[in-house]
Amino acid sequence: MRKIPNNGNLKMTKVAYPLGLFICLFIYVAYIKWHWASATQAFFSITEVASGARRGHQAHSAPGTAAHGHEVFYGIMFDAGSTGTRVHIFQFSRQPGETPTLTHETFKALKPGLSAYADDVEKVKEVFKASPFLVGDDCVSIMNGTDEGSLKTPGRSSVGMLDLGGGSTQITFLPRVEDTLQTSPPGYLTSLQMFNQTYKLYSYSYLGLGLMSARLAILGGIEGKPAEDGKELVSPCLSPGFTGEWEHAEITYRISGQKAAVNLHELCASRVSEILRNKVHRTEEVKDVDFYAFSYYYDLAANVGLIDAEKGGSLVVGDFDIAAKYVCRTAETRLQGNPFLCMDLTYISLLLQEFGFPENKVLKLTRKINNVETSWALGAIFHYIDSLSRQKSPAL
Repeated sequence: MRKIPNNGNLKMTKVAYPLGLFICLFIYVAYIKWHWASATQAFFSITEVASGARRGHQAHSAPGTAAHGHEVFYGIMFDAGSTGTRVHIFQFSRQPGETPTLTHETFKALKPGLSAYADDVEKVKEVFKASPFLVGDDCVSIMNGTDEGSLKTPGRSSVGMLDLGGGSTQITFLPRVEDTLQTSPPGYLTSLQMFNQTYKLYSYSYLGLGLMSARLAILGGIEGKPAEDGKELVSPCLSPGFTGEWEHAEITYRISGQKAAVNLHELCASRVSEILRNKVHRTEEVKDVDFYAFSYYYDLAANVGLIDAEKGGSLVVGDFDIAAKYVCRTAETRLQGNPFLCMDLTYISLLLQEFGFPENKVLKLTRKINNVETSWALGAIFHYIDSLSRQKSPAL
């Protein structure tokens, strides 16, 4: 029996949903792509550093103005995720009247991190308020599923965002079609105020449909519960000759492939379709919006050679289906590889179809834009700077 070490180890908290962070990533992508050219007046008059976080955000006063007249300031972001805490320290430079430019980033990851305090937010607040940073009343918060979305520069086209994490998956874009606004279910539309503009966004996080949670559901397990009496979980998405162990959310499951599987992909697709049935809202407008895809979308595409592992690239939605069929067909000859590859590619392919993407829809998969790492954390800091600015200058 083969044990799969940490191949999907995900400790999910009850209240920390990543949709509130995905909007910040989208804001940052818009900033890099269009430099926020026409939305940069009046509201960056503050001189404090500002930063936000999934569970905590704080700011510190800027050190002053440099010799050449530009301002240098810093932002610190604590990303309290499901698997640990990532700390980002950003250095910005800004000419008078212009938008800030990122000049340096320092990054460090800790485990298990602040997510261990999900049920004790007050304790985290006490820690931040005792720090030397500028801390507001909302210094610590848990973002919900409406705190995330997109931002575009007025007069220019926007892009949509797809993110596939371990516990949940998100889709966000700026609707242009009235039918999308009229037919979207409650909770799928949210308003975002940014740079003196208000945007109506289609943005939703599907908790339980992240890649690792989907694996467990496809295997027939229940989140947070060991298999009854140590029962082996059998799946048509695993090679018939495979047996092993898989650890997820600190629980180890015994898993194996279904015996005498004739067409692995067909059986797997049928099982995945059961898991996704009536779980995802389909909207026609996604066909006409340019989308970027991140996280496991990127990782799986790179894993099977659909994109360059370092540079990223573009593909069509149908490429995931082609790759899934090939991997499933050759699964028995690759028993030493990733046993979940057939399952994961089949899941991604059908998930994108459920969202409404046609097979010929082009997706852009990248980690960097203009040679800068894409990050929701930087977008969150800009968002918090704007919030502080509006608090200080309500007339703007």
